[in-house]
Amino acid sequence: MAALWRGCGRLLARRPGAAQALTAGALMGAGDVIAQQLVERRGLHGHQGTRTLKMLAIGFCFVGPVVGSWYRILDRLIPGNTRVVAVKKMVLDQGAFAPCFLGCFLAITGAMNGLSVQDNWSKIQQDYTDALMTNYCIWPPVQIANFYFVPLQHRLAVVQCVAIVWNCYLSWKANRM
Repeated sequence: MAALWRGCGRLLARRPGAAQALTAGALMGAGDVIAQQLVERRGLHGHQGTRTLKMLAIGFCFVGPVVGSWYRILDRLIPGNTRVVAVKKMVLDQGAFAPCFLGCFLAITGAMNGLSVQDNWSKIQQDYTDALMTNYCIWPPVQIANFYFVPLQHRLAVVQCVAIVWNCYLSWKANRM
């Protein structure tokens, strides 16, 4: 386990984008497995492996790169790590980034699930407000702590660890038909 941790640390130092994408993909996949097994109670025979692979791909190709880049941009826009800076970052993150990101996530998930443009738009209209309100119940305190205590290169990993529960919710929400 220690060797795995050191390897992850080396990958994060050499290729932070790749490490963040891999982490996000793995944890999005884990969130879907939890959603299917513990929330939806599908059992092993009812588990939809393709759905888990789609969520893993969304994490790897979308969540990791976009959120990792966002944190770097946010650090340039609002440098520092005081309490006031952490609150400013959280307000910008939750007021500007989260609403856009969530809409894109729902649209990508719908498209990957084969929904037509019209059906995807209807699903987004159905799920977006509830998902955004749930986001606001979870993420502001997490993000204040993240921006205040956690170095930039580890923020996505911290968020993704907390996000296993969030990913479970998003997977369930995005894949309900």
